[in-house]
Amino acid sequence: MARPKKVRFVEFVPPVQVFKPVGVPRYDLEEIVLSLEELEAIRLRNLEDLEQEECAQRMSISRPTFQRILNQAYEKVARMLTEGLALRVEGGTYKLIERRRCSACQQKFALPLGSGPETKEDLLCPKCYDALRPGRRRRRRGRHSGRER
Repeated sequence: MARPKKVRFVEFVPPVQVFKPVGVPRYDLEEIVLSLEELEAIRLRNLEDLEQEECAQRMSISRPTFQRILNQAYEKVARMLTEGLALRVEGGTYKLIERRRCSACQQKFALPLGSGPETKEDLLCPKCYDALRPGRRRRRRGRHSGRER
């Protein structure tokens, strides 16, 4: 009996779940399913240009597992493009998280969505225990920051 898959951290859910060739009705196409963790692997490695070790850490998996997920994702995307198939993004073994940065110590950490304190004022940095203030944003200071339009 195989052991259960470890839950992978995912930071991004695409606004569009199905991609298909133009001019071909979807019911006529074979469909390939790309899991959310496979999409996350492509996003971290190619769009954020992170090394595989850092990608694996952000997804909370080992580097060989990350490599295996990335290879599976590349193969599916290559088949979709070369064979004219539809691609559906859905499913997988994942937990949606949000990345935060502490304003006091600049430590980055993951915060699972739907868990933790009820109010954002109760969030504490795991490194320095400073209260996080996610609603605050720095004001732009520049040439056009004070002008009215």
